[in-house]
Amino acid sequence: MSTTTSRSKLAALARVQALIAGTQKHFPNGSFTLGSTTYTTASLVQLLQSLADAISSLNSVQASAKDALAAMDGTEAKVGPVVEAYKRFVLAAFSNATQTLADFGLEPPKVRAPLTSAQLAARAAKAKATRLARGTTSKKQKLTVKGNVTGVAVTPIATPVAAVATVATPPAQTASNTPSTPAAGTATK
Repeated sequence: MSTTTSRSKLAALARVQALIAGTQKHFPNGSFTLGSTTYTTASLVQLLQSLADAISSLNSVQASAKDALAAMDGTEAKVGPVVEAYKRFVLAAFSNATQTLADFGLEPPKVRAPLTSAQLAARAAKAKATRLARGTTSKKQKLTVKGNVTGVAVTPIATPVAAVATVATPPAQTASNTPSTPAAGTATK
């Protein structure tokens, strides 16, 4: 219910009540001919009061309906997930028994129709066109893409790093720097 409607109903109620009060104050024993019908003050006040009562009744009924709707929304928020979970349970338990599902007021899930070869070809063409339009590539193609960065300045770390003690190890001897020993039975100069 909008606030404009509520204001107009309240304004209409206030106008009717003001008409009743003014009629009783200024025409306590009057007689009126309105639209080819003759009214006395008492009958006119009674008619106007019936309209005021109807407006008040409507306001109270709408307020209680609003409260009932809020209560239903709160209950539905609590119970709705349970209902959905129970429906999924029943569908899983009786997926092939259509009569049993009908007892629960449910229908078996519809089986998806397989796509025709034309539909599959159209789907593949659309996917290819979408990848081309978006510029998406495979993982291997993405790995080959490298970017060039220019103008980046590296800032040294201001806090000192703890020194790591290194132990000097002798270089490994290889075949090229090992002294050759003469073979037995050969003469040396």
